[in-house]
Amino acid sequence: MVRTELSLFMKNIPGELGKLTSLFADQDINIDAISIQDASNYVQELFKARGKALPRIASASSYNSMRKDSSQYALIHLLVDKIDMAADILTSNDYIFDTMPVIAVKLKNRPGALAEITTTLGNEGINIHYIYGTVSSPDDDCLFIFCPEDIELASAFFK
Repeated sequence: MVRTELSLFMKNIPGELGKLTSLFADQDINIDAISIQDASNYVQELFKARGKALPRIASASSYNSMRKDSSQYALIHLLVDKIDMAADILTSNDYIFDTMPVIAVKLKNRPGALAEITTTLGNEGINIHYIYGTVSSPDDDCLFIFCPEDIELASAFFK
């Protein structure tokens, strides 16, 4: 199922995630999935990729400066059940965020379930930018969030 994901940068300090999640909780907005990473990892990977395969758009010292500055922030991807309300809350609380179509799919919690989907997408030439997932117990289905390069083409494989 195609859903809208919120992506935002947040200060990487104690209490900030609690503030964000409380804003949603206070408005009865449920977080269905969340992924958090240190933003400096994102910048560092960008630097490595640019160094290996792509022309650099900034000098090495610029990337090092960005990596240092970005360590003060976390990159958050999340799915919520009330996307419009959540976006309004983020806007009114001065969060910088973006929305992105993603595919949210329940998979059987068994070895190979993720491999089947990712292999199929790869065989169809569909690049996956990132994935994150959750499971609550060995008997439950897993919820995986896929951000493919071609959302329309990829969504045909999740019906």
